[in-house]
Amino acid sequence: MQEKPKVTISRTRPAVSALQDFAFTAEMLPAGGPLSEYRQRAWEIYRRLPMPTTAEEAWRRTDLRGLPAATLRLPAAEAWRDLPPVPSHLLQPLTAEQHGGQVVLLPGGGDDPSTGSGQRLDPALVARGVIFTDLRAAEREHPDLVARMAGQTVRVEEGKFAALAGALSQNGVVLYVPPGVTVEQPLHSVLWGPGAGLAHLSHILVWVDDGASVTYVHEAASPDEADSMHAGLLEVRVGQGARLTFVELQSWGRGVWNFSHERIQVERDGNLDWIFGAVGSRLTKNFSELELVGEGATGRMSGFYFADGNQHLDHDTQQNHLAPHTTSDLLFKGALKGRSRSVWQGMIYVAPGAQKTDGYQANRNLVLSKEARADSIPGLEILADDVRCTHGATVGRLEEEPLFYLKSRGIPPAEAERLMVEGFFDPIMQRIPFDGVRQRFQQAIQDKMMAA
Repeated sequence: MQEKPKVTISRTRPAVSALQDFAFTAEMLPAGGPLSEYRQRAWEIYRRLPMPTTAEEAWRRTDLRGLPAATLRLPAAEAWRDLPPVPSHLLQPLTAEQHGGQVVLLPGGGDDPSTGSGQRLDPALVARGVIFTDLRAAEREHPDLVARMAGQTVRVEEGKFAALAGALSQNGVVLYVPPGVTVEQPLHSVLWGPGAGLAHLSHILVWVDDGASVTYVHEAASPDEADSMHAGLLEVRVGQGARLTFVELQSWGRGVWNFSHERIQVERDGNLDWIFGAVGSRLTKNFSELELVGEGATGRMSGFYFADGNQHLDHDTQQNHLAPHTTSDLLFKGALKGRSRSVWQGMIYVAPGAQKTDGYQANRNLVLSKEARADSIPGLEILADDVRCTHGATVGRLEEEPLFYLKSRGIPPAEAERLMVEGFFDPIMQRIPFDGVRQRFQQAIQDKMMAA
């Protein structure tokens, strides 16, 4: 009788090849200042944490083996002098006819008078106690405030890139709005990151104190160049009864590896409107968390993304309801062309005792080519019994019937597809109260649809 062959079944994942680590050293830590201890602790954690691999659940769909970590370097002081300047269109208002203040962050720090970049704030706001400046200036002029803000919402233990940005951030923004102050004109910051082989590290700190109100727009951008990287932290606190409209635009060049850890905490009766747009980078891994920490807090997250070519965009969102009578509403919509890939992982978490929670999340994806792929993974974790939480996700292609209808009316095929894509994104556009931001998104749609 012939013996059956033995079959060995492995229940372990295949080994992942070792990733390169960065060549940064402790001597690169900024010396002195109010964040000295914070940075030293972040550095120790950074050195201890390994590079993330696909063996970790949060990174299972995002592979970093192509990241040239060992060759990346920090920008030298005032490196911007030898690099492409900030395009003028990035300095224009997106949410009003003029800015109440503007901060432009350049590689290596400093101001570029030839483009008018640097930092500006309406003297009337300065007189009312508003602080809006770059991180280095804030460390010199407002050390106690910076020390109170850094590390309070995002912990450097949360990941390798969070620790790296905490330890070595060269650029950043500090925004503080005192209690009861309403900032009428939007504030605007631009992080400009040209230069092949450079690692741009940023740290943004925002505190909208009790009863205050402000609209803040932040954009990160760069030209299309060879491999470079951005790693950033965003820490935001919205006080009791305060209101923040935060617009975040990501238009990194196609050679940029982009990593960020972002968390916004909203206290009792506070209100947040968070608008997010991503069209750039080679690869993005973004952790965005909304924490409703006070009773009656509300938050809305509206996301737009469009990938083409070989772009890889991975957005990990979290809506944490940590107090009763809180409301969150998330809608992310994306389109994909070429061989691009998107990943969205979402979670609504309701803590024990967070009764009367109302949470909603939805992710809709439009796949425009056979080689593109969208992964959409919603989730709920509910530990209270009097809540209303819903979620949903869809991945689909353009419907043939309405496309045929448009073409039968004499509309060229390319124009018909563009109209349908614009219609797909219309629910996101309706959430955006600013014409300039809507126009920027609509222009991105046109550019992507026209690309080969």
